[in-house]
Amino acid sequence: MPPRLQQPIHALRDFLLDAGRVYLTLLRVMVPALIAVKALDLFGATVWLAWLLSPLMRLVGLPDEMGIVWAAAMLTNIYTALAVYADIGPGTPLSVAQVSVLGTMILLAHSLPVEGAVARAAGVRWGATLALRIGGALVLGALLHLVYAAAGILQEPARMLWQPPAADPTLAGWALDQLHVLVMVFFIIAALMAMLRLLRLLGIERLMHWLLTPLLKFIGVGREAANVTIIGATLGISFGAGLLIREARGGHLSARDIFLTLAFLGLCHSVIEDTLLILLLGADLSAILWARLAFALLVTAALARLPGLAPAPRDA
Repeated sequence: MPPRLQQPIHALRDFLLDAGRVYLTLLRVMVPALIAVKALDLFGATVWLAWLLSPLMRLVGLPDEMGIVWAAAMLTNIYTALAVYADIGPGTPLSVAQVSVLGTMILLAHSLPVEGAVARAAGVRWGATLALRIGGALVLGALLHLVYAAAGILQEPARMLWQPPAADPTLAGWALDQLHVLVMVFFIIAALMAMLRLLRLLGIERLMHWLLTPLLKFIGVGREAANVTIIGATLGISFGAGLLIREARGGHLSARDIFLTLAFLGLCHSVIEDTLLILLLGADLSAILWARLAFALLVTAALARLPGLAPAPRDA
């Protein structure tokens, strides 16, 4: 093989090995979590959780029946929650304000077994993840309910803009769906890592760090976490945390940066896809995007200023 071809081939091999390591790390976390979620669902865990959540629905101005929608989101994912809502929604009509509150709570607390396991692999304990995301959802939901009720806005009936397709209820159908998702995860991880290398090569990464410096300083995160924060906020916590694990094991991020980054991403991630999904419920952007983003920034900034959390971040 000509020497001039050896270098790019070696670079490609090293890149694929690096992407494969990140992917395998996620698989070790996601596959057991997905199986556990399915087992819990088969044994009726969603129904029991909905029963426990019913009284809390009144605190955020929602009917008790909406507890099953939020429970489905927390134990499985947003798509399942949409399907449950589409099934029971016509019998329990909600206002735009109520759907906005419900949608915001779903966005803050969904896919907890999988995303919590990924966060745990990155170094954030289960208790912290659950307290932050479930507690944050209830607090923000209650605040939005009070604001909308006091101002008398968004009280018109909500209209669902999309009917989710029926899922295959069999175990085989579920397994094929999960396999498809897990295969796609590798290609997304590889594409993200390639994009980061390209941004670094073109010097755009440095520009992004400079632009994000004021925001990162506000929430107490070092600039080394800028790429992970952007990826997690736009594409999802699993992809962001997957890269976060790699950076943490390489010694590039402090424990403080890891915790604060995942705290922010726990409250505000996948702002494109997830926001659009909840928008289809008939929710308003004031809650599901702007209030969620502001809440995540304020909560993360408050956590960063807690005494004894960790040493102060390096100067950005």
